[in-house]
Amino acid sequence: MAGAQAWLEKIRALPLARKVKIMNVCGGHERSITQAGLRGVLPDNVELVPGPGCPVCVCPEEDIYQAIQLALQDKVILVAFGDMLRVPVNVPKGEVRSLVEAQAAGADVRPIASPTEARKIALDNPGKPVVFFAAGFETTIAPVAAALAEGLPENLSILLSGRLTWPAVAMLLDSGTPGFDALVAPGHVATVMGPDEWRFVVDKHGLPTAVAGFLPESLLASFYSVLRQVADGKRFLDNCYLEVAHAAGNPTAQRLLAQTLDVVDANWRGIGIIPKSGYALKPEYAAWNARLKYPDHADPTRRRIGEMPPGCDCAKVVLGKLYPNQCRLYGKACTPRTPVGPCMVSDEGACRIWWSGGVREAAAD
Repeated sequence: MAGAQAWLEKIRALPLARKVKIMNVCGGHERSITQAGLRGVLPDNVELVPGPGCPVCVCPEEDIYQAIQLALQDKVILVAFGDMLRVPVNVPKGEVRSLVEAQAAGADVRPIASPTEARKIALDNPGKPVVFFAAGFETTIAPVAAALAEGLPENLSILLSGRLTWPAVAMLLDSGTPGFDALVAPGHVATVMGPDEWRFVVDKHGLPTAVAGFLPESLLASFYSVLRQVADGKRFLDNCYLEVAHAAGNPTAQRLLAQTLDVVDANWRGIGIIPKSGYALKPEYAAWNARLKYPDHADPTRRRIGEMPPGCDCAKVVLGKLYPNQCRLYGKACTPRTPVGPCMVSDEGACRIWWSGGVREAAAD
């Protein structure tokens, strides 16, 4: 693969007749783009739009609320991926609004990095119930599926909030006003599910599409590919992450996902129900399903179709309708130290990424 400078020169040489908006779906891509300063070196007629690639940002409020109640009221050991601990929910002032606040209030809440840590904690505490709050996209949920297939300790259950990536993009495209002209598809998801999962963007919607890795060279190669498709009037799915994203993806991971989980309609915070966009444990794994073991805290009054806090524009940022610094709260009420919306919490959230990249003020009106 050519170096970053060579790809940049190729991009600058393209005869683009109009501005082209490229959506980069993945939060990891957005982080790489920002850290490498790629927006600042691309031609003025190329615009990069962050997309719905942050699982923490779209995790429904009711799931986070249930995790908090399990930790506080049922006295379980609640384990979750680190980013989830600081995501706030909408509750009256003075009530516990995040897992880290539940921890401060005396709940046993522990950050983990993998399902194997959840298993070890359960085995080390045989007389204590352990709940693994598992939020993530296909790449993160595949190891959860593997743990289920292998068999979990009796005292470990899973509160699953898994999502599939492509249905959110499909929803945007089906809306008729997607807000982008080309797509850079997530490399990590393609390593699991295969690049062909994104062929519908080309075949059904006629948009240039490329799968990218996370180094500047791969990202710039993907930008060049989709921009060249625009310039040439051709449309195809290009794989610019060949060294990792193989044509068939990871068949073992796909088999484990299909073996242990069902694909269901799912709520995305601030967005609503997206058909066939979530994972749920199959009935044969009911003994490890926290939603069934602890039904009292699936409080119907919390089901607000993923409502965001007042003034928070995270949902529009996730959908590529606004840039992070166009949110009404960005850099004002909402900062990484005092996050209001989930996009300012996660390392894959566009608001947190932009803030870390030095954008500290809201955009001018």
